[in-house]
Amino acid sequence: MKKLMAELRGLSDGELQKRLDETYEEQFKLRFQLAVRQLSNHRRIPFVRRHIARIKSIQRERELAQMEQSV
Repeated sequence: MKKLMAELRGLSDGELQKRLDETYEEQFKLRFQLAVRQLSNHRRIPFVRRHIARIKSIQRERELAQMEQSV
């Protein structure tokens, strides 16, 4: 968990956005597989959802840090 967060924090804003887009795409595919009953690993859905939340949290931290610096 800590390694994952450290890795995400080391990414640039563009790379982080790209990773978020890829994760959203993975979430869509997993939901589609679930709907057509082809999903083999059901635990992957909550993991992907939490991964999206982690990425968004880091983006928000950076946004708040920029706001503090400008004030």
